[in-house]
Amino acid sequence: MSLTVIILTLNEEQHIERAIRSVSSVADRLLVVDSGSTDKTISIARSLGAEVLSHPFVTQAKQFNWALTQLPSDTDWVFRLDADEVVSPALAKSLATLLPQLDSQVAGVLVARRMTFLGQPIRYGGLFPVQVLRVFRFGRGHSEDRWMDEHIFVDGAVVKLHGEVTDDNLNTLTWWTDKHNKYASREAVEILNREFRFIQRKSNESMKGGLQSSFKRWIKEQIYSRLPAGFRAFAYFIYRYIIRFGFLDGKVGTAFHFLQGLWYRYLVDAKVAEVRRYMLDRNVSVTVAIERVLGIKV
Repeated sequence: MSLTVIILTLNEEQHIERAIRSVSSVADRLLVVDSGSTDKTISIARSLGAEVLSHPFVTQAKQFNWALTQLPSDTDWVFRLDADEVVSPALAKSLATLLPQLDSQVAGVLVARRMTFLGQPIRYGGLFPVQVLRVFRFGRGHSEDRWMDEHIFVDGAVVKLHGEVTDDNLNTLTWWTDKHNKYASREAVEILNREFRFIQRKSNESMKGGLQSSFKRWIKEQIYSRLPAGFRAFAYFIYRYIIRFGFLDGKVGTAFHFLQGLWYRYLVDAKVAEVRRYMLDRNVSVTVAIERVLGIKV
């Protein structure tokens, strides 16, 4: 059995060594796909035995799916790992001992993902444990093609493994807010696409993702999206912070739940409203408005 770990990077010099070392004991191949790093990311990755390929970035989904096309046919399993994530020793052990024993009908593996914010684990707000599909048999899975909130889908059964990955980004709060501002623009594209259907996609109905992530997607698209824009961000924050005990995460956790659960969600709605106003005021199509307002060409 061979396991290939794929890591997408852009200026990840303070994270990449930690990520690679956490999984190097079980990875037969480490593939780093870089989209133009100007720091030491590439040299660090190569010094640790990773193969590094460069490819222009459009979205996470397109970048990851391109990486899959670069793998040899004798690849058995693929593990998608973010550069700022760390694989726990328990998960590394599970990958080494249990993957070879899985039935051929099993095509995907769920792992628990833990969030940290400014160095503190986030334990409440319904954010742990979050089961994410990150490991799958090569040739039987791919990332759905979305601008934001993409999931991996597979064509077989899905099981859970013991252990977890921890998202522990070491960058500053300014970096975090800048990143989420960009995320908000991408998510605005997804919301507008559900209304205007300017992006044609293949259906994933015959494939499986994680049950938890699929349920959360259903809640988001069938319930949350039907609530009044703006109000729904406050409703979600109350759900996370009060009903799901997010306040127990303390001062740092309060900042996280406020920024990620309220500010970010409200920013998405504000960007959607801005695009719609631009369409009406300038009498242009939604794709033209998105490019001019959000700077995204779809």
